[in-house]
This record gives sequence, C-alpha cells and structure tokens, in this order.
Amino acid sequence: MAFPFALPDARRIRSYLLRLPLATRGLLLAITAFYLAHLVWPALTQWGALIPQEIGVSSLYRLNTYPLLHASLPHYLLNTLALLPLLDRFEADHGTIVTFLLFTGSFGLLPGGLYTLLERYVFHLNGAAIGASVWVFLLLSSEAVKTYKTNPHFVLGEVRIPTWTPPLFLILVLNFLVPHTSFLGHLCGALVGYLWGLGWIRFLAPPDWVLRFIEGKLNLLGRLPHYVSVDQKTYGRYGVLPSTNSSEARVGPGRGTLGAVDGVALGGPGGSGGGQRLGP
Repeated sequence: MAFPFALPDARRIRSYLLRLPLATRGLLLAITAFYLAHLVWPALTQWGALIPQEIGVSSLYRLNTYPLLHASLPHYLLNTLALLPLLDRFEADHGTIVTFLLFTGSFGLLPGGLYTLLERYVFHLNGAAIGASVWVFLLLSSEAVKTYKTNPHFVLGEVRIPTWTPPLFLILVLNFLVPHTSFLGHLCGALVGYLWGLGWIRFLAPPDWVLRFIEGKLNLLGRLPHYVSVDQKTYGRYGVLPSTNSSEARVGPGRGTLGAVDGVALGGPGGSGGGQRLGP
C-alpha cells in the first residue's frame, strides 16, 4: 500500500537513538520513569509539582522535580520529542558533566525560583506547574541567541524580525492554542535560556580545568559509553568553533575526534480548583 507521505526511516531513527549522549539518555530515562511512576502513584504529581505557596525549606526539591513530571501521555510525548534534539545538541556543545549538573540543578532552580517569586509576591497566585517544556523553551531561547549572533534578522514580507524572538512567539501561540499551559513558567524558562545564550550565567558551569581533572582522575571517557568530554564538545564553552584538522576522523556529530581524551495547575489561583497546568 502506497502512503501519500514519506514514512520515517526506522534505521535512521534507531541509529540516532543509539548514539544519544549519556546525560541526554539519563534525563529522558528519568522523565519516562517519573511518568510511569505517576501512572501507578497519581499522588506523585502533587508531591513533586511546582506549587508556589508550598515551596519552603523542606520542599525545595520541587524546584528540581517539576520538569520531570507530566500530566498525560500527550503531554509527556510532546515535551520529550521537543526536548530530545535540543538536549542532544546542548550536550554535544557543552559536555556530559556540564549538562548533568545544569539540568539537575540550576536549569530547574532558576526558572522555578523566578516563577515562584513572581506568583507569590507579584501576582499573588498559586498556580502549580509541571513539565519539561520549561527546558524546551530554555534551550530554544539559548539557540535563538546563538542564531542571532550569526544572523540577526530574517525577513517576513517587508518586516525584519530579530532571530532571537521566535521562542517568545511560540510561547504566545501555545498559550492561546493549548489549554492550561503556564505562560509565566514558559517565560521564566525562556529568560534563563537568553541569559545562558548571552553568556551572563556561564559561571554556573564548572571551569574546563576542573572538568579535565575529574575526567582524567576517573577516566570517565574510557569507562562510560556515550560520554562527551570537555575536549569533545562541538563548540567551546562560549560558542567558539575549535580549530580542527579536516582530515581527522569523527566519532559522530558533535562527539569529537577519534582518540580524544579528556557534559499542573494542580489548583488554580489561590491553590484551589481543578484542571492541570502543563508547563512551565
């Protein structure tokens, strides 16, 4: 039977999945594990969601668990499919250790903390939120800044549009088209992504010499399959292309050269009501 559209090549999909770097695999595995656990234990969503009025000393873990939780199968699939290529490229650019540290720490804490402060003390609301879309918009914004540095505008008719703005347009579109999305949460994720792309919060990542010391002492590149070392990054810490010999063999896109050694509102405003907010 002939299909009116081209079917995905299963071999290419399998090849792509098999070469995913280590931190990307781990984060996607964690998201999947949390989703499956949520099916067995629905209270997990309430336990780990970002609920501004419930953030305290004993519940700071919510600032790191909310991106791992999803309300439904479509929510889980859409977020993971959008996150996968962005996270893969980020790890190729920055290495496995940096990726793991940022996405289990600062890239949850910063947008989550900003969202909590704005909800509690500016808007006086308590809209809870879950979902990896906060990471999707963080990475999209970081990529947009990278694009802006090389190609500041694209032309639509006679209008010149800055190339750093598409993530903001996408946030607006999703807010109108998809019910219960967290507009503020997505904006907080995008803001952190812009700050990262501009280099203003690059101090959150350990220096390269520290990473090389850890990798050398533990022989991480030799022991861990799919590990991306500090010297295998596609781009430098600040997005500068390294000088390489074009005749060198490559391990794969963004994986360095062979022989290289050494990265829901669970309640509406006020915490009451039903429905789930997807995001941030």
